[in-house]
Amino acid sequence: MVQSYDQYQLPRDFEGFGIDSHDCQWPNKARIAVSFVLNYEEGGERSILEGDTHSEPYLWEKGSSGGHREGARYLNAEQDFEYGSRVGVWRLMRLFREFGWKITIYAVARAMELNPDFGEYCVKKAGHEIANHGLRWLDFRDLPLEKDRQYVKDSCNKLQKLTGMLSEIYKAMHKEQGTPKLLYSSECYNDDVPYWVDLPYEKDLPESEKEGMLLVPYSYDCNDGKFHMAPGFTSSAGQLYTQYLISTFDCLYREGGKMMNIPLHSRITGKAGRSEALREFCEYISKKEGVWVTTRKEIADHYRGKFPYKPGSRTGGAP
Repeated sequence: MVQSYDQYQLPRDFEGFGIDSHDCQWPNKARIAVSFVLNYEEGGERSILEGDTHSEPYLWEKGSSGGHREGARYLNAEQDFEYGSRVGVWRLMRLFREFGWKITIYAVARAMELNPDFGEYCVKKAGHEIANHGLRWLDFRDLPLEKDRQYVKDSCNKLQKLTGMLSEIYKAMHKEQGTPKLLYSSECYNDDVPYWVDLPYEKDLPESEKEGMLLVPYSYDCNDGKFHMAPGFTSSAGQLYTQYLISTFDCLYREGGKMMNIPLHSRITGKAGRSEALREFCEYISKKEGVWVTTRKEIADHYRGKFPYKPGSRTGGAP
């Protein structure tokens, strides 16, 4: 049964920022912040060898038709994930190295453990952000509160041990709640700009003690996972993927002050044909003025500095 606790339930918000939207005032007068996010999950997915009842049926080349075989290994699925860690992730790293861009890695701890060279490369050579994507790539919504807290702590500690760094997405243990205090949360899909929310469990605190939560939105519409889910991107080589990314960029760039998410997976966009589609997009935005390609931590740091939290305000202390 799904666990739910009222003190952690955020209210829905249908109003947003209105007709004039919100200008995040990016550094150096950039018109847009672009966030590439690599979901690194390969080895953290369901597997007989990890004690699960079947191999992972989700987000690999056979898509929804792939299915799974209960109680038995499904080598096709296993090896598609292995392609991501053996080949795809390095292809993507070469691409971002070529453009000189730092990205955010949503790292599953078990996946990083199985490919230590990748973690070392991200931290010591490339300077990418490491953000917590869990101990394994599993659904843990049914965990009771205390086990949920421990799961988060354990994944933080393991990633810290494996990589020597961990994004301040989980920067400290909350002294009262016993859960990590967030620099930002990206469990948010409802805007093109970061914004603040008040936390229900802080409602009785003095205003000076309230911390709020900064939400840095994520997205599904530009997510390469759509190659393996309906309606998807029609071309398996990725041409329509490129077109959609460019259209999204053009709109947000014209509006100004927004951020764009490009979620990636090593086993999906790391495939040769799709990586060429991604390269085309990278080349396109690299020729534009005022484009800030950055990590989510840097976006959060900028927003916190420019628009510090103020209870009751989406934009903190901004007018």
